[in-house]
Amino acid sequence: MVVALNMMDELSANGGSVDVNAMENLLGVPVVPISAAKNLGIEELVDHAVHIAKYQEAPRKQDFCDEESHGGAVHRCIHSISFFIMDHAARCGIPLLFAVNKIIEGDDDLVKRLELDQNEQETILHIVSQMETERGLDRNASIAEMRFSFIRKVCAASVHKPKESKERSRSLKIDKILTGKFTGIPAFIGVMALIFYLTFNVIGLRLQGLIEMGVDKVTVIMDNLLTVMNVNPFLHGLVIEGLFGGVGSVLSFIPIIITLFFFLSILEDSGYATRIAFVMDRLLRKIGLSGRSIVPMLVGFGCTVPAVMATRTLPSERDRRMTILLAPFMSCSAKLPIYAFFVSAFFPKNGAYIMIILYLVGIIFGILIALLYKNILFKGEAVPFVMELPNYRFPRAGNIVRLLWAKAKDFLERAFTVILVATLIIWILQSIDFNFHMVADSEHSILAAIAGAFAVIMKPVGLGSWQICTSLISGFMAKESVVSTMAVLFDGDVTEFLTGLQAMSMLIFSLLYTPCVAAIAAIKRELGTKWAAGVVFWQCLVAWLASLAVYQIGALFIR
Repeated sequence: MVVALNMMDELSANGGSVDVNAMENLLGVPVVPISAAKNLGIEELVDHAVHIAKYQEAPRKQDFCDEESHGGAVHRCIHSISFFIMDHAARCGIPLLFAVNKIIEGDDDLVKRLELDQNEQETILHIVSQMETERGLDRNASIAEMRFSFIRKVCAASVHKPKESKERSRSLKIDKILTGKFTGIPAFIGVMALIFYLTFNVIGLRLQGLIEMGVDKVTVIMDNLLTVMNVNPFLHGLVIEGLFGGVGSVLSFIPIIITLFFFLSILEDSGYATRIAFVMDRLLRKIGLSGRSIVPMLVGFGCTVPAVMATRTLPSERDRRMTILLAPFMSCSAKLPIYAFFVSAFFPKNGAYIMIILYLVGIIFGILIALLYKNILFKGEAVPFVMELPNYRFPRAGNIVRLLWAKAKDFLERAFTVILVATLIIWILQSIDFNFHMVADSEHSILAAIAGAFAVIMKPVGLGSWQICTSLISGFMAKESVVSTMAVLFDGDVTEFLTGLQAMSMLIFSLLYTPCVAAIAAIKRELGTKWAAGVVFWQCLVAWLASLAVYQIGALFIR
């Protein structure tokens, strides 16, 4: 164990200090002061960690309960129970003091694992009851107070507290609005609405237009070059329609993704992202989760894979499983090209509003599904949630640039690997029949025959064409493939083949149906094969029912 004291630069700047040697002696482990933001003390921290790991140096054993405090009631309780369960804990391979603390806190599962007999359990219960009587606190509060007493002793001996900084007083004033009981959620919605407006109606939209112009010019130049070289028609079509038409259409959405994550990184680096968890805690508790779960869900707006992995930090197995199953309902960044593709084609004047609606629909479905899970699969209450709100600070340019580069790099890697391969395969399959002859009409291709089987299922939701079904199937590999596939199969102009109502049904289905294969693999690692397969089937069913409602109800009003 090595303790890292982070943000020491801010502590010092505000007149505070830490006696590191005194803290080390009290904790019984190495303590290293660092400033992660300024890269100070990191090498020393790593050296300590490597040394401790290499020589297997364990923390010094010590008794955290103070025999002198509170008449020694907690001390006597802990050490009395230790004698009763010592042999049981050794047999089960459970650390003794850990087992004692959990028993006092009322951990029934641990009592079963220790296989305590009835007499032992009754004796322990009498000891705990005596402690509660002496302390005037229940068992959980008594253990918590013991820990905080130790913390206060360590801090009193080693920490000189800083004065309240200007940043802190400024943060408290801002929080009266951004985390206020009545203003917190409206402020959050307003901030996100502004981000979507700037991304999809102003900055991202204009940059996307520039990329599209560049891709179109390069496509024309390559098309003319291949024509002059008299290249084989099959290869000519593969390069122009498959490569440039498919992958080129996806590349035009890079500005939108980068613009969106530029604003989201500002929220994260400024300290506001942490506040969102605090603001949402009250709402999440109503659906059976704590505010801790908002962090993986916010990560899910970027990518479902790290969102699933982020649930490992949740202290409750119930909360962890429930959060994993809800994370795919958050609209990941890979779906942005789908949204932007249909919004720019069918709803160009209302792009920001459509995007806000889509994200809200995903959140609403997540809430409804969570209520279902809470009452059927995961009964019980969420664990308590306590968190510290850091001061607001100006975002650091280096952090933002690193995040944007990571997102752009990831997108480009996917565009020129998975999406490229999927696009070329789809173009080939839609160009030949089962006898490997070029077809004049793609209706007679291998792809049309295979996807036609799914078209029957998708017809009631307005997505009964084999081209749409193929696009959705390719989206299982990578969601961006939906756009590149449609660009190939519809020759880039989808408005000639779909109505606005069908486009809305497609947006809802794309929002809710199964996450990509990488996300399913992550869920399989965390929960197992049955849960992963269940997520695929369940989300496809939810997406189908939601799209059915949108299309059928919309058809009553739109003729």
